[in-house]
Amino acid sequence: MPGSIFGTLFRISTWGESHGQGVGVVIDGCPAGLPLEVRDIQLELNKRKPGQNKYASPRKENDKVEILSGVFEGLTTGTPISLIVKNTDQRPKDYSNIVDVYRPGHADYTFDEKYGLRDYRGGGRSSARETIGRVAAGAIAKKILKEFGITLLGYTRSVGPVIVDMANFDASQIHENLFRMPDEAKAIEAGHYVDDIIKEGNSIGGTIECVVTGVPTGLGETVFDKLDANLAKAVMSIGAIKAVEIGAGVGVADKKGFDNNDFSRYEDGKLIKETNHAGGIVGGMSDGSPIIVRATVKPTASIHIEQPSVTRQKENKEIMIEGRHDPVIVPRAVTILEAMTALVLVDALMMNMTAKMDYLRKIYTT
Repeated sequence: MPGSIFGTLFRISTWGESHGQGVGVVIDGCPAGLPLEVRDIQLELNKRKPGQNKYASPRKENDKVEILSGVFEGLTTGTPISLIVKNTDQRPKDYSNIVDVYRPGHADYTFDEKYGLRDYRGGGRSSARETIGRVAAGAIAKKILKEFGITLLGYTRSVGPVIVDMANFDASQIHENLFRMPDEAKAIEAGHYVDDIIKEGNSIGGTIECVVTGVPTGLGETVFDKLDANLAKAVMSIGAIKAVEIGAGVGVADKKGFDNNDFSRYEDGKLIKETNHAGGIVGGMSDGSPIIVRATVKPTASIHIEQPSVTRQKENKEIMIEGRHDPVIVPRAVTILEAMTALVLVDALMMNMTAKMDYLRKIYTT
C-alpha cells in the first residue's frame, strides 16, 4: 500500500493500525543537533489523545511515545528518527458486528473493492489513530520552525452552527475550554449545542484554523509545487477533512477585485500589507505576512443511531455501530492541522535553503 510517505527533504512515513499493537512514524531528513526529548513530542500528542472529556472518544489511551532511534543525549543525530506509540485499550470485539457490513461514511467498502480485504477493527489504516504519527512528526517540525522564529497557532473556528466571533478573539482561551475556541462565550454555547447532539446519539462537524507567523518571503515554488497547493494536499490527507481554504478562501467568490486585492505600502523601508485576503501566499510563494489555513471537519461517521447499509454479500442491512467514538472530532483535529501545516513549511524551508545554497555555490565556484 503506497501513500504512507509524505514530504521531500523532511520526509515522514507513518505506520500501524487502530487496533494493532501500535502506531508510529519514521522521520527522515531532520537536521543533526536539534534538542529533542520525549516531552517535546508528548505535549503535542496529549492534545489529540482520546478520553480527555465527554466530547471526545472515551477510549482510554495514554498515547505514550517512545523514541527508538535518531536521538542521542538529547540531540538529534541526523539519522532517521523512529517513534512508537503502543495501543493499550484495544477492543476488537466492539467491531465484531461489522465484519461483513459496510459502515456509512467509512472506507470499509472502498478498502474491500481495492484490496479484496480490510481490517475491520476500527478501520485499520483509515482510523484517526493513524494521525498519531503525523502529530509526533509535527512536534519535531514545530521545533525546527521555532528555531527560525516561525510559530503556529491552531484553534477551532466553529462547531456546527456556533461560530467564533473574531472581534472577541482571545488566544489565551484556546487551552481553557474543551473546544479549543478563542472565544469563551462561544465555547459555552458550543457545549450546550453538543450536549443536545450527544443525547440524539448523533455527531457534528465544524471548522478549524491555523495561523502561522514569522514566515519568510519566498517559501514555495511556482506551478505544481505552490505552497498553498502543498498545504491543501497535506490538510486534505487528514481523514476527517472535506475542504481547505487559504486566507479569505470561499469568501472571495462574491468580492470585487478592488475589495479583494491586498494593498501594500512601505514604512521605514519595510513592506506592509493593509489586508491579508491572500492568506500570506501569492503566486504559490509566501509573501511574509501570516499564513492562514482553514479546514472543514466532517461529523464523525460512527454514530449511535441505526442506519441503513449493505453487506459484502450484497445484501441490504440495518446497522447499529458499537464502540467508542467522538461526538465532535473538531477540537482534537486542531493539533493535526497544526502538524500537517508544520510539516509542509519545514519541507518548504529546507527546499528554499537548499536552492539558495546551490545558487551561492555556483556563484563562488565560477
